[in-house]
Amino acid sequence: MSAKTIITAALVLIMAGCNGQNNNVETFHETSLQDNKQESNNQNNTNMSKSIVIFFSHAGDNYAVGNIEVGNTKIVADYITEITGAAQYEIVTHKYDGMAYNPLIELAKKEAKNGELPPYEGSAPDLSQYNTVFIGGPVWWGTYPQVMFTLFKDINLDGKTVIPFTTHEGSGLASCESDVRKAFPKANVQKGWSIYGHEVRTGRAKVEKWLQGLGY
Repeated sequence: MSAKTIITAALVLIMAGCNGQNNNVETFHETSLQDNKQESNNQNNTNMSKSIVIFFSHAGDNYAVGNIEVGNTKIVADYITEITGAAQYEIVTHKYDGMAYNPLIELAKKEAKNGELPPYEGSAPDLSQYNTVFIGGPVWWGTYPQVMFTLFKDINLDGKTVIPFTTHEGSGLASCESDVRKAFPKANVQKGWSIYGHEVRTGRAKVEKWLQGLGY
């Protein structure tokens, strides 16, 4: 074999090796991009799953909708969970069970006026794993039902994103958003959202639109 032939063969082998290395670099680069994209998606899903809905909802005799088995706020809380995957903690008290609407609102008025803090069932939730907390309830005499403020004293939302919402029949947010800010001055309290109680059973699209605006 001549020297020229040997040199030519060596050059071919070197070029083939370089092409193989370039292909490997391109393949590695593509794989890295895909891995980074998947990691980003996983991180987004993780962030969205670290949400919880804390709410109080009153079943039974309600204004505008009559005697209902599932409270208006509970329905909204369920929509939030369905759409975002958020966990739930329902504030439960049996103090108002079986009460007609008029006696109930008179009792709620008295509680609000006196700043009463009715007890709730069970213990406060462990919120250490959540970074976003939805807080929802009906509007009773210009703010949330007093039993919600009982729980507020038992939880720490420092540094968490807090999103208030209400169900109502004309009060909107009332002072609920500002009262949440007062209760949790070190939380990142977002602009609140409200929906009419008589609309919730057909209002899933409204809840979804609101949540999309929040990035869910």
